[in-house]
Amino acid sequence: MADTLLVPVVARVAGKAADELVQSVARTWGVDADRAMLERTLLAVQRVLPDAEAKGESSPVVRMWMRELKAVAYRADDVLDDLQHEALRREASEREPEPPMACKPTRRYLTLRNPLLLRRLTVSRSLRKVLKELNGLVLETRALGLAERPAARHRHAHAPCQQVRVALNGGSAEIFGRDGDRDEVVKLLLDQRHHQDQKNVQVLPVVGAGGVGKTTLARMVYTDRRVQKHFELRMWHCVSGNFGAASVVRSVVELATGERCDLPDAGRFWRARLQQVVGRKRFLLVLDDVRDDEEREKWEGELKPLLCTCIGGSGSVILVTTRSQQVSAVMGSLPSKELARLTEEDSWEFFSKKAFSRGVQERPELVAIGRRIVHVCKGLPLALSTMGGLMSSKQEAQDWEAIAESCSSDTDTSTGSGTDDEVLSMLKLSYGHLPDEMKQCFAFCAVFPKDHEMEKDRLIQLWMANGYVGGEGTVDLAQKSESVFSELVWRSFLQDVEGKVFCNSLHETVICRMHGLMHDLAKDVSDECASSEELVRGKAAMEDVYHLRVSCHELNGINGLLKGTPSLHTLLLTQSEHEHDHLKELKLKSVRSLCCEGLSAIHGHQLINTAHLRYLDLSRSKIVSLPDSLCALHNLQSLWLNGCSRLRYLPDCMSAMRKISYIHLLECDSLERMPPKLGRLQNLHTLTTFIVDTEDGLGIDELRDLRHLGNRLELFNLSKVKDDGSEAANLHEKRNLSELVLYWGRDRDYDPLDNEACDEDEGVLESLVPHGELKVLKLHGYGGLAVSKWMRDSRMFQCLRELVVTECPRCKDLPVVWLSPSLEVLELSGMIGLTTLCTNVDVAEAAGRSASRQIFPKLRRMRLQYLPELERWTDQDSAGEPAGASVMFPMLEELRVYECYKLASFPASPALTLLSCRGDSGRCLVPVSMPMGSWPSLVHLDIGLLAEVVMPVEDTQSQNQRHLNTMRSVKVLGEDGFVSVFNLSKSQLGFRGCLALVEKLEIGSCPSVVHWPVEELRCLPRLRSLDVWYCKNLEGKGASSEETLPLPQLEWLSIQHCESLLEIPRLPTSLEQMAVRCCSSLVALPSNLGSLAKLGHLCVDDCGEMKALPDGMDGLASLESLSVEECPGVEMFPQGLLQRLPALKFLEIKACPGLQRRCRQGGEYFGLVSSISNIDIPAVESNVKKFVKKLIPFC
Repeated sequence: MADTLLVPVVARVAGKAADELVQSVARTWGVDADRAMLERTLLAVQRVLPDAEAKGESSPVVRMWMRELKAVAYRADDVLDDLQHEALRREASEREPEPPMACKPTRRYLTLRNPLLLRRLTVSRSLRKVLKELNGLVLETRALGLAERPAARHRHAHAPCQQVRVALNGGSAEIFGRDGDRDEVVKLLLDQRHHQDQKNVQVLPVVGAGGVGKTTLARMVYTDRRVQKHFELRMWHCVSGNFGAASVVRSVVELATGERCDLPDAGRFWRARLQQVVGRKRFLLVLDDVRDDEEREKWEGELKPLLCTCIGGSGSVILVTTRSQQVSAVMGSLPSKELARLTEEDSWEFFSKKAFSRGVQERPELVAIGRRIVHVCKGLPLALSTMGGLMSSKQEAQDWEAIAESCSSDTDTSTGSGTDDEVLSMLKLSYGHLPDEMKQCFAFCAVFPKDHEMEKDRLIQLWMANGYVGGEGTVDLAQKSESVFSELVWRSFLQDVEGKVFCNSLHETVICRMHGLMHDLAKDVSDECASSEELVRGKAAMEDVYHLRVSCHELNGINGLLKGTPSLHTLLLTQSEHEHDHLKELKLKSVRSLCCEGLSAIHGHQLINTAHLRYLDLSRSKIVSLPDSLCALHNLQSLWLNGCSRLRYLPDCMSAMRKISYIHLLECDSLERMPPKLGRLQNLHTLTTFIVDTEDGLGIDELRDLRHLGNRLELFNLSKVKDDGSEAANLHEKRNLSELVLYWGRDRDYDPLDNEACDEDEGVLESLVPHGELKVLKLHGYGGLAVSKWMRDSRMFQCLRELVVTECPRCKDLPVVWLSPSLEVLELSGMIGLTTLCTNVDVAEAAGRSASRQIFPKLRRMRLQYLPELERWTDQDSAGEPAGASVMFPMLEELRVYECYKLASFPASPALTLLSCRGDSGRCLVPVSMPMGSWPSLVHLDIGLLAEVVMPVEDTQSQNQRHLNTMRSVKVLGEDGFVSVFNLSKSQLGFRGCLALVEKLEIGSCPSVVHWPVEELRCLPRLRSLDVWYCKNLEGKGASSEETLPLPQLEWLSIQHCESLLEIPRLPTSLEQMAVRCCSSLVALPSNLGSLAKLGHLCVDDCGEMKALPDGMDGLASLESLSVEECPGVEMFPQGLLQRLPALKFLEIKACPGLQRRCRQGGEYFGLVSSISNIDIPAVESNVKKFVKKLIPFC
């Protein structure tokens, strides 16, 4: 099927040959006769292509002819593109007869390199060569027996050109019959914490046929609220044939930290890094789509020891999805979950809900045919979803009948005997009924690896850059591309559409994925995409590849293959942190899409040879400016510069780039100003950032006529706008905007109190009225006393999901959002004049018959920071009103309150899972009231202020008590936090019941803690993890050092930056991991260290007074990892220690000169140390080297 995409390629090139711009230049250059001949020849060839596709299924000769025709068609496209580019260049010259001085050298440079005559001769020769090749192929059609054949009706169908919105967290079809499976797996996961005898991480395989819904079930479990609460860390890694230890470990580290992992392939560092980022946290790791039955050695020899024994707290689980029973038998430690197919009735409900939609009526004759189709799908959700989406596009019974017959025949004649072949045959059938432009868009997704999170905006713009979405007249290609995306999601070719905030961004991005079998189909229907591995192994020929996605490292490996291939259309380079020397060598003369993220520099010649370029992504590069040659890219549609934090300038002549539609400048914090006269780019659909200035062509009025602007718009320097000129932005007419960010300064450091001219801020804000369907609104640095009139109209916020107001010190009120049916996130910071959160609240409307006033009905996350005058939640409250049930936030899950000194109570919320509150008790009027009975779902408590715990009254204590046993994590900050949690009055003793099931405790910055809080810890019998840090007066002296910490289930202990600490008490035998860092006064480790038989990991770092490791450590039979750093007094191991640590696999010794010398070659321990599998013991540095290292930061 690889050549079925030839028809749209030829049709697109024929259409370009007829383009008016192309014709105008062809006439001027005297090549119009050849152009017209090319157009006619392509139209003639197009008529025999349906026959060629049919015969190509069985004839290798026809397939070869089609492959050559595609190559010629692409070369013809390049020639026609040169003509189109020349037309655009002329138009730009006419609009800019006297270009800015910055652009003159560039045009002169480009003219010298490409004289007009030379361009004309080059195009003429290329056009004639293409015609000769094409005519040769036409002559072969008779010999091949190719005849005209009408194309199927659906081939010429187009996506409807209306705006279609795909709901986030959608895209996978509705799930039927899996609730029981989900609950069963969730119960298995949660039950593992009760098996205290299980030391290793457990592995639960989910086994089933391809397309049965294993990944869907895993995602249901992964996103289940019970699972989210239970596991401290959740990670998802798609294997899909790449089960190498390096790949899996890097992925786990990146998922755990949210940062890129640069670990080398050598496994000596893997264990330490995993222990550092995962440690003894209870984690859930999903290994999705493990396929290879022959990977047993990799699992048993490398991954299992790393993932199942050296990391993870009690109850950690690895969930494996696989089609293979052998994989399940090798990897599973728990009984596998066999995922059955859907029942016939569930299958019909699933199929019919999708098929009988979009105007297709459920008629008896269609129901009968639909039942046959459902039967062929054999209870596989992927097949049912795909076929249901297909049938929803068919109105006539004869079409249904034809498809039903094709289903039966395809499954009967499938080449393989496995279920995958049966599913793929139905996926191919559904694919065959896609319009041609959708086929190309779907097949292009094969350029990404399996389970890759594709960003919707980038994907759509890549489709447009390659010409897959076309239109005539006034068709909005952006809107049409959105419709194509929505249709592919509806038909399950794309799925899992959701919003995600990436680790290197603060902005939510819509992503989607592709099912593994769909990815197999995309690879099958097109040979235009390949991976570097396929090229190296010869599984793909470079001359057939037009789209390539590789890393810098991979590019170096295949550079020789690319040098002689100038036909590449898409090159997506990932992990590009250095200058691409190989990129300069490549002749990217045909490239349409180029991604070079992370470049350290860019030179003009890297862009000049890419006149066909439509998509350029230089995100996260270290460039300071872009070359003026950028403006010569007249075909450019998309420019991505997100995260270019050093970028200061854009070329001044960008206003001449007529075709550009998308300019992405998020997080370009050093950008000083915009190019002048951007208002001329009336085709702009995205301009994420606009910096207002007072010079001509740089004012906010440049936005006036950019009516297509959509998605996110950030406006900076609004303090430079006069209140009589901001209406010129016409924001209310920009109906496609979903996010609006208003900054009165250039950055977050702007303080309106320093601006004496902020009297006009209210007028400016009043004039910046947007439309009433915004999703996100953010204000920073507004200097007015009150919000504008449009913000007092609740109808403006019926669709708002997020409101952020920061550093608006004079403003005394908020937009009217407290009854918004859509608001989910609220963040307020630096509003020092705000006294009341909600004013003019209609009690009857807010509460109905309830005794509590329910405000913010959909709010899930709220953050209040430095609101020193805030004292009331609503104007119906009394100042300093104690906690009660006066205010209710019905869906609030996360509440963070910092430095709100007059706030005396927190609201009730039955859904609250996280409460974090901090402040300075010296500025608080009264202790804040914490009504524990009002938070029956509380899991995480972070307290750093003086609080009064309020427990339920006695008559309701019994019924509420079980609801208060949800708390699992407590963080205590400062003396006030410690007192609030542990120094309880008699009326508050019931709070100890809330602590009984807490598993993690952090105590930080508590100067009042001098001795180990043994008595306080007794109320935490289930504690697994204890972190103590920055308790500067903690000494540990006295009787407490001789008794054991009363924590019988403790597994993890970390003590850091306690510079007065002298002693550590005896530790419970349950301990598995211990780290002591930056405790400069500590002289010895716990006296019973040698009796900790379960201790697997020990780290001692920067304890300068410690003179020796304790005797008796030879009892650490489970110790796998030992790290000693910056303890110069430790010069020797206890006698015979290294011979008595049978489990030791990793040893790290640094900045301990005496011990290092003994362990390195020639030292007395070298023979013993060399037998340990992973060691990190560098040579001792000289004093000169140490001095230079200290000196370098000051140079």
